[in-house]
Amino acid sequence: MNESKVRWGILGCGRIARKFAADLRWVADAELTAIASRNNETLELFAKDFPCKHLHNNYESLVTNKEVDVIYVATPHSHHYEHTMLCLNNNKAVLCEKAFAINSRQAVEMVKTARANKVFLMEALWTKFLPHYKKLQEMLQQNTLGDIKSVLINFGFNTAGNPAQRLFDPSLGGGTLLDIGIYNVFMTMSVLGKPDFTEATMTPASSGVDEQIAVLFKYKNGAIAQLFSSFVTNLPTQAEINGTAGCITLTSRFYEPSATIQLSKKVPYEREIIPVDKEGGFGYQYEARHVNECLKKGLIESPVMTHADTLTLMEVLDMIRIKAGIKYPADR
Repeated sequence: MNESKVRWGILGCGRIARKFAADLRWVADAELTAIASRNNETLELFAKDFPCKHLHNNYESLVTNKEVDVIYVATPHSHHYEHTMLCLNNNKAVLCEKAFAINSRQAVEMVKTARANKVFLMEALWTKFLPHYKKLQEMLQQNTLGDIKSVLINFGFNTAGNPAQRLFDPSLGGGTLLDIGIYNVFMTMSVLGKPDFTEATMTPASSGVDEQIAVLFKYKNGAIAQLFSSFVTNLPTQAEINGTAGCITLTSRFYEPSATIQLSKKVPYEREIIPVDKEGGFGYQYEARHVNECLKKGLIESPVMTHADTLTLMEVLDMIRIKAGIKYPADR
């Protein structure tokens, strides 16, 4: 690996890959070296906006490119297992977009392969690296809210008129849960941990995937979380964390750096805005910087987004799908 620059490759040239490539410009020790897409037109358009040394029209040539240190896998959920394994088996470090895999079975194999090959692997749950998330964790560690009793999170938008095919395609891991509901589950587990009891119900789209889903987590200490995600209604997309000493609200788009932290204590409706230092960009630079740090230290696992974190999250997502009756072809 280059001493001064970590050389990135991007596998898949869709919308999220574009955001990630744009944010690499905020990372002083990162260099976009190669991109790969099986669609030549997409590849050329991407390269026009994000020039780099190597353009690959197949993934095999990307993962064998000796000038690439780490690959960001930005394909649909359904392909994460295949593409991550391709990278790992060619000794390429991987930052794999969420949801990490379709199910726990795939996730376990991915982690086992990374460990066996001694290659770095991390799930790209970018929210965990954002300034407002870190501030939230700091406040919770300081017991700002007392004992947490409930979490309420919603995330929804109306796809009518312009539905992306992948959102409703079972073969691509479509449905709200793995696309947006994962943020609800992740944030709740960041606050309350793995649930002791899980209930879930969903409304199926015509394709069979969940167009909306309601999830209930219960904990032995009495805490309860209610989570809702939807592709048919526009929701506030915010998170409320309620404790015996106060309430924190992460405002609209709670999972993005644009969110603000509102603290209410004693007087419920007087809210204090908690200041958080932010940079420009979309916010993907924070996780990229962390990956660079891990690679330069020779790590094969992030100490922040650990393999155990990913596997536990996947287990809970699997349980939700079982309870709600959501099935994908890859489960067979």
